[in-house]
Amino acid sequence: MADTQQVDDSKDAGKEAAKAERKAARLAKEIGAFAQAHGGVEAQIAYIGHEGTRIVLVGEDGGWGDLVAPTYAIAQSAVEKAGITVHEDFAGEFAAKVKTGPYEWKRMVGIQIGGPSNG
Repeated sequence: MADTQQVDDSKDAGKEAAKAERKAARLAKEIGAFAQAHGGVEAQIAYIGHEGTRIVLVGEDGGWGDLVAPTYAIAQSAVEKAGITVHEDFAGEFAAKVKTGPYEWKRMVGIQIGGPSNG
């Protein structure tokens, strides 16, 4: 007869939940720092596939950035902890707040016409 060993899945699930909670808290702290530096912040959450979920941040001053969470649930938890407004899509007045500079325009032109993307 083979020896069998019972595995305690609840212990592993508890560790994973604690790890996800810590990750959400770190992301919320980064969101808070961004908000402080840009006079407030709003966000949009977008699933990007196997890589995770993107949190696009747009500051009141037009500055923008993004963070990547490993899962959609962690991204949602992070923005909830940060207490910010989250938009369903990146459009309208929310998208119009974004200010782009020469760097972004150079990259967009290079991508559009097949030129260098890091020009």
